[in-house]
Amino acid sequence: MGATASARPIDDFTQWLAAFSQPSVLTELAALVVCVLLAVGVVGLLRRSLGQHIDHRSVWFGRNLVDGVLFPLLLLGLSYVARAVVVKWVPQLVVFKVAIPVLVSLVVIRVGVKVLRAAYDDRPWIHAIERTISWLAWLAMVLWVSGLLPVVLAEMEQITWKMGASRISLRTLLEGAVTAAAVLIVTLWISSAIESRLLRSAVGGELSLRKAISNATRALLMFVGLLMALTAVGIDLTALSVLGGAVGVGIGFGLQKLAANYVSGFVILAERSMRIGDLVRVDTFEGRVTDIKARYTLIRSATGREAIVPNETLITSRVENLSLADPKMWQSTLVAVGYESDVELVTRLLMEAAEAQPRVLLDPPPSVAMTAFGADGLEFTLAYWMADPENGQNNLKSDINHAVLKAFRAHQIDIPYPQRVVHVAPSAAPVR
Repeated sequence: MGATASARPIDDFTQWLAAFSQPSVLTELAALVVCVLLAVGVVGLLRRSLGQHIDHRSVWFGRNLVDGVLFPLLLLGLSYVARAVVVKWVPQLVVFKVAIPVLVSLVVIRVGVKVLRAAYDDRPWIHAIERTISWLAWLAMVLWVSGLLPVVLAEMEQITWKMGASRISLRTLLEGAVTAAAVLIVTLWISSAIESRLLRSAVGGELSLRKAISNATRALLMFVGLLMALTAVGIDLTALSVLGGAVGVGIGFGLQKLAANYVSGFVILAERSMRIGDLVRVDTFEGRVTDIKARYTLIRSATGREAIVPNETLITSRVENLSLADPKMWQSTLVAVGYESDVELVTRLLMEAAEAQPRVLLDPPPSVAMTAFGADGLEFTLAYWMADPENGQNNLKSDINHAVLKAFRAHQIDIPYPQRVVHVAPSAAPVR
């Protein structure tokens, strides 16, 4: 019996290959070409009608005409319709027997890859998962087309082991894993769509609030998806009460720091004490908040360096938010002139140098003060306000210093060199 069952798919496969020489194959190919043209046309019309509203990370459309999920999914639906029509004239279908499994595999690959990229950007581990999904999908397609899939599933049904009071087969475990993966991918897809819609055209404090809602929604959907996946595998959820207690103890002892970071992330987003776009200083690191994750916050300095700061640190330690209440920032530069210089003229030139810069605010206005009688000359402090520190701070100070130097040289105002008095001890008389 086993030999007969094993030989039957091979015989069917040989007969199926011979069927490709029949004239009816041309009819199926023509119907499939019509389906491809219709799918391309519909997707093209949708892309032109939506225009600039299509994001290049879109799961449905992707970067080009046939890159997203919509094209293979639409082509698969049209192929099913065409097969139902063609079967009335061609009783033994050959082309559609290959085309439909290929399109199903392509839809699975596109959905898995596009959803993972939309949810986790281009993380290094995403590419390994993408290749795994592709290989498994094409392997299943080959088994399906060749007729070996029922044989493989039947053999997997015979491999069983006992877990507690129930007996689980390898086929049941595989089907449960596939169902769980499908549920989690759909959950990620929904949460990514919600996040994209919430964060669209949001700025400042509103962006931080929407980010908090997005993180909470994703966590809730992932939790619901995990419960559905466990149910699909066949795990009794009543047994999770013991697991929940163990997880609680683990969090209380070993995972308390990790849990504190996640809680702190939601507290920061909910209180809006720190928002995306704020200029902050943590310890000695100063930069702009570029993203607030559930566990950590990304801060990018003006030099391009990025700091990954755990959210608990932002809650428990001192953090200077330079733009929380007011985005304006104060800055100053120190200038020394000779003692013989005209103080009123120096003050006027410093004010004109600051007011000539378009980035310097006139309200509040710049100020000039003679702050010290230095060892080498009179010291003046030029103070001013800017409204856009994110565009750079040293570049504005540099422009003002250039303008001050040019004005001083035009009016022959001396910027003194450091002066030091050196006493030379007389040499001792030579000993005779």
